[in-house]
Amino acid sequence: SQCDLILDLSGNPPLLTGHDRRDGYISVDPDSPVAVADALRTLSTLVGEFEKPLYVSYDADICAHSRNSKIGCTNCLDNCPIGAIRPAGDNVVIDHGVCAGCGTCSAVCPTGAVTSAYPRREDILARVDILLATFRGAGGAHPIVLLHDETHGADLIDALARYGDGLPSNVLPVQLNSVLQTGHEILIGTLVAGAEHVVCLLSPKHAEEHAPIEAEATLANTITKALGIPERCVSAISENDPDALSEFFAGLSQRTALNPQILAASGNKRQIARTLLAKLHAAAPEPQDIIILPDDAPYGRIKIDAERCTLCLACVGTCPANALSDNPDQPQVAFTEAACVQCGLCRVTCPENAISLEPRYNFTTAALSPDILHTEEPFCCIRCGTAFGAKSSIERVMDELKDHPMFQADGKLDLIQMCDRCRVETLAEGKDDPFTKGARPAVRTTEDYLAEEEAEKIQTKSKPEDFLT
Repeated sequence: SQCDLILDLSGNPPLLTGHDRRDGYISVDPDSPVAVADALRTLSTLVGEFEKPLYVSYDADICAHSRNSKIGCTNCLDNCPIGAIRPAGDNVVIDHGVCAGCGTCSAVCPTGAVTSAYPRREDILARVDILLATFRGAGGAHPIVLLHDETHGADLIDALARYGDGLPSNVLPVQLNSVLQTGHEILIGTLVAGAEHVVCLLSPKHAEEHAPIEAEATLANTITKALGIPERCVSAISENDPDALSEFFAGLSQRTALNPQILAASGNKRQIARTLLAKLHAAAPEPQDIIILPDDAPYGRIKIDAERCTLCLACVGTCPANALSDNPDQPQVAFTEAACVQCGLCRVTCPENAISLEPRYNFTTAALSPDILHTEEPFCCIRCGTAFGAKSSIERVMDELKDHPMFQADGKLDLIQMCDRCRVETLAEGKDDPFTKGARPAVRTTEDYLAEEEAEKIQTKSKPEDFLT
């Protein structure tokens, strides 16, 4: 259809996912005259042209969705409420014409491949930093930061101010384009800046969209609790009643906030998150070097079963974050924990099922350096001495093929113990070289063809019937 506006009066389920966020599509109950009249009134105001904003940016180079048809991270695909994201080979494609700018994809992306274009996370953190510093400078105490959107949250605060006592004096509202874009790094950063509590105000109208931000809040609370902050610091509440919102703030217990630190956040999502977590660790009452995280956390390490691993290095080639690396001089797999996003691509790619994930956060500097997970003695070519594989793997292949009919002849088993170059040279030197084609035919010239024609004429005239004629 080439139409600009669609009014759906069929009474059936909406035609589009997240229909209430789609510009130009309205689905209402045909049996409700009031709803139909409101829809017509709304459609009548949608006149003219507008430029669709690009709410998010996407960096395909660091996307951890897929490699070689093996699926890893699906966070943005699973959590986009209006179906604006679809898989496209090893990456994903964002339909900016459909995207409504909720920012959920930015909050749940482990690598930062999808990022909200406005407001940027560093700008949000800068606003929070200035807000808390100004509040403390004016003599304020026990600050609570309220993150809300510009529609539901702003209207609820206005209603509370008009018909009630308003927000408590220590509650500092921060308006965002969408509160769903709030990731754990923003929540942690707000606590580091000196907030006692961080509250995310959600709309009950979109309850099906709350799971991602609730998971981010759970991750933030897990980290703070492990570092000796017993109270729940981060809350995600779904509320539509101004009085209930006021009661919620009254029920929050006061505690000693962390020693405020200047955030000065810059870089990509992972860099900002690690910087803020390091500041949180430094100010925590009971700092721990390593803490255990939930299964869906974007931090952790991997384990390799040495008995299964053949050092094929498929995991190294498939890692989108360069957390895994090899050694050109020795069969070896090294791992940098700070880079791992727990996407699981290495696990699903491993042909021996030798890899498992362990969600955790390592605050020590060891997480920044490569750690050798598995290494073996190299096997050297029996002809030239070049190291070309893991010794255990070559010995295992020899053991499996020693009784095979194709390897019973003299020297056949030696081919397995040679590097690729020496193997080809040995085959070329042998009598059963598969590339041998025999002697090269002599070059034929014009004289050769003329001589053949003359010989044919003489042979033809030598027949008995020619003499009888």
